[in-house]
Amino acid sequence: MKLPLFPLQSVFFPGETVPLHIFEERYKQLINDCRQEAVTFGIPVFINNSIAFGTEVQLVEVVTTYDSGEMDVVCVARQVFQVLSFEQQLDGKLYAGGEVEFLDVQYDANDNLRQEVLEKLERLYDLMEVPFNKIPRKQFNSFSLAHKMGLSFEQEYELLQISKETDRLNFIKNHLSTTITVLEEINRTKTLIEMNGHFKNFDPLDFKNFKG
Repeated sequence: MKLPLFPLQSVFFPGETVPLHIFEERYKQLINDCRQEAVTFGIPVFINNSIAFGTEVQLVEVVTTYDSGEMDVVCVARQVFQVLSFEQQLDGKLYAGGEVEFLDVQYDANDNLRQEVLEKLERLYDLMEVPFNKIPRKQFNSFSLAHKMGLSFEQEYELLQISKETDRLNFIKNHLSTTITVLEEINRTKTLIEMNGHFKNFDPLDFKNFKG
């Protein structure tokens, strides 16, 4: 399938809201085409000076149009795709495009695994002293909080490419386990540092049976 393409150094996951500020002429044209023809477009992730995977998005609303023609728009991310070919300009258009193939992204996973990941996520927020809004297990999937668990840009990109929900949840679980271990160690070290310098009441040791 051929899609208009709007490469960005960002990862967007299926289901999330995508706010964009449009200021280049080619992308003004793209948004106007989306309004008139109800076409979708792709946001390939620009990483390591190349594009290979991205997410199809659909225009939901043009929130603001400025005198200059610039726009604030809201889109919603839909399907993950792999880029098969790239053209700097589609025929008769200012913007880029290319052939893409949609990934068969699955969302089935064991409820126990979902619960385990949710509990680890709650533990992470607790360690960081950040409020955590509980999510019903049935409503939770690997993409729903992907931007809010401390994944690096590279890790988010890796997660985007994993087709099975079970594999994505295990990827997240491993990341959370590592991060929690590091934070717990940092907190333990912080406690030790805070204790250092306080007056301590040492109990006298009994050396009667001590042998040198």
